[in-house]
Amino acid sequence: MSSFNINLHEAIFSLSNALDLVGVVQIQHGKRVAFMATECGKMLGWNEEKLDNLFQAAILHDCGVSKTSVHKKLAQFAWENEKNHCQIGAELLKRTPLLKHLSDCILHHHTHWSELESLDLPWEVKITANCIYMVDRVDVLSLGFMKTDPNILININKIRDKIVEKRGSWFHPELVDVFLDVSSSLAFWLSLERDHVYGYVSSWIAHDITKEIDFQDLKALAQVFSHIVDAKSTFTKEHSDGVADLSRYLGELCHLSEHTCDMLEIAGLLHDLGKLRVPDELLDKNSKLTAEEFLTIQRHSFDTYDIIKNIKGFEEISEWAAQHHERVDGSGYPYRTTQKKLSLEARIVAVADVFQALAQDRPYRAGLAPEEILAILKQQVSEGQLDANLVNIVENHLFDCWRVALSALESSPFKGM
Repeated sequence: MSSFNINLHEAIFSLSNALDLVGVVQIQHGKRVAFMATECGKMLGWNEEKLDNLFQAAILHDCGVSKTSVHKKLAQFAWENEKNHCQIGAELLKRTPLLKHLSDCILHHHTHWSELESLDLPWEVKITANCIYMVDRVDVLSLGFMKTDPNILININKIRDKIVEKRGSWFHPELVDVFLDVSSSLAFWLSLERDHVYGYVSSWIAHDITKEIDFQDLKALAQVFSHIVDAKSTFTKEHSDGVADLSRYLGELCHLSEHTCDMLEIAGLLHDLGKLRVPDELLDKNSKLTAEEFLTIQRHSFDTYDIIKNIKGFEEISEWAAQHHERVDGSGYPYRTTQKKLSLEARIVAVADVFQALAQDRPYRAGLAPEEILAILKQQVSEGQLDANLVNIVENHLFDCWRVALSALESSPFKGM
C-alpha cells in the first residue's frame, strides 16, 4: 500500500463542507461553532495543541448527521433523542486513526455539565465537549433569530441571557463567564458572517503542513465521508464501499499501479459525497423522479468535486469521483465529457458504480444476478454509455466482480451503524 502527502486540516475542512450540505442551504454551522469555541479556548489560555483539538472537534461535531430530517432538528434548543447523532459521530471517529482522539468529545457534545462533570473522563475531554455544546447552542439561537431579523446584533442580549440561564446545569460556570466576556463586543457577533468565518478557517488550515499519511489511515478517513453519505438513505447502504472495492479490483485487472489503485479506491468511497445536499425524500422515493427532481439529484456529482477538489493531493481523485456519471458518448453529467477526454480511471468508477447499484438489494427490488447485470452493462455499451473494453473485462471476471461489489456489505467496519 502507498502513502499520500496530505494536509489533514484541508481534509477536515472538506469534511466540514460536506456536513454543511446536509442542511441543503449552507449555513456554515460547524465553522461558526469552531470559531466561537476557539475564541473561548484562547480566553482560557489553552495551548496550541489543545486549541487545535478543540477546533477539529468543533468543526466536525455534527458528523453523525446525514439526513436532512435530522438536520432540521439541530435548529431546536433541545429535542428528544438529540444524543443519537452524538453516538453515531463518536463511533465513526473512533474507527478512524487520524480522528479517534476526538471521539469522546463528539460523544458528549450534547451532555449537560451536571451529568458530564461526574463521568470518568479526562478533564480536557469534558471541558472541550462542554465548550462545543455551549457555543453550538449559541449558534442555534443566533440562526433562529436571524430567520426573522437578519441583523444579529438586535438579539445579542437574548442569546446571552439564554446561555446564562443554563450556567451550572447545562454548561460549566467558567465557560459561561468566558463566553460572556468574549461575546461582549459587537465584533464577535459580526465575525460569524460567512466571509470572516472562512477567513478564520483558512488561517487554521495554514497552520498545518502537508504530511505523509499511510493509505490505510487515509482510507479510514475517507470511510467517514462515505458512511455519512450511505447512512443518508436505506437505498445506498454500503454502496460507496462496494464501488470502492470494485473500482480497485477493475484497476488491478487493467494492470494499473498500486498507487493508482489506491486512488481509485478513495475515489469510489467519495464519489457520492454530493448526495448529502439531496433532500431525503428524493433519495428515498421509490417511484419515477420528475424532471425537476432528477435535475436536483444530477448536481450531486459536481458537489462531490466541489467538496474534495481543495485537498492537495486529491486533484485526480476529485475528477474521477465527479465523473462517475459521465458517459463515453458525452451524454452524461455534469460536464458532458466524451470518451476522448475521460480518463480510464473515471470510466472504471462509472462502470463500478452501475454494477454495484444493480447488484445491491434496494427496497423496491432485490439485487440482480450476475448475468442480469452483465446484460444491462452490455446494453449500455451498445447505447454508447459505458466503456466497451471495461465491460469485456467485467464479463471475463463476472462472478469475481459480483463478489467484490457485494463483499463490503459484510466487511465494512461501519456495518450495523
